Amino acid sequence: MIMLDAYGIHLGPLYIHFYALVLLGGILAAAWLASREALRRGFAPGHVWDMLIVILVLGIIGARLYHVLTPSPSTGITPAWYFAHPLEILAVWNGGLGIYGALVGGALGLWLYTWRHKLDFWTWLDIAAPAIPLGQAIGRWGNFVNQELYGAPTTLPWAIYIPPEKRLPGYEAFAYYHPTFLYESLWNLGVCLLLLWIARRFAAQLKRGDLLTLYFVFSPPGRILTEFFRLDSTTLFSLSVAQSLSALLVGAALLVFIFRHKALRRSLRTAGSATSKAKALDPEYEKK
Repeated sequence: MIMLDAYGIHLGPLYIHFYALVLLGGILAAAWLASREALRRGFAPGHVWDMLIVILVLGIIGARLYHVLTPSPSTGITPAWYFAHPLEILAVWNGGLGIYGALVGGALGLWLYTWRHKLDFWTWLDIAAPAIPLGQAIGRWGNFVNQELYGAPTTLPWAIYIPPEKRLPGYEAFAYYHPTFLYESLWNLGVCLLLLWIARRFAAQLKRGDLLTLYFVFSPPGRILTEFFRLDSTTLFSLSVAQSLSALLVGAALLVFIFRHKALRRSLRTAGSATSKAKALDPEYEKK
């Protein structure tokens, strides 16, 4: 017998959470985009689907561990509580996955696959780079399904209704809140489109790993901004842990990108100077 409730589907004894279906949709969309990018670069798109399992497993483990170590204060749950109740660590269907943990776990899975199949790890990171924010853009709707991680109360026209049982302590009198999931979803969709454009417009200037580096330049600012609306973030000094980590990633990615391309420009100038000298000293240089 099939029955629906607010958070999932009952198929007899089996219960499928809408949250899981949304995440699955984001994963499949990201894999599809990565397979198209692989084909565009001359690689077999089947690699994407072959590596998906190991990336998915390690990505979920990383995402869950990030959440376990930095749970939302409003839940009243601490890392110590999770370690005292280890089976709860496995309950990912109740929400609680961190994107930065997913990136670390997924990158490890990608490295294992590329190492096993003798593929270039950095090239495949670039193939995955536009797909990651697409998966994030879709996956963020899982927070809407679970009615979690919303922002402060607001009267804006696009505010979302949060039922009383899902409201945070101290905010029971407020019905409408900032849809922070929507803000971050739209931001990441924009990052996806921007990276796809950069990959085509500046293909000749990009170095291996540049697209992933640019992902860390463009994507984290969206998290920094939406965190200002959030009510239940784990804080570190005056910023949330997510904001602090995001700021560090943006700064590090910018430094890496600038350093790599400054060195490239310097090498091009050196090569150009050497060519000019060779032409000046040897009139027959152009014929060689």
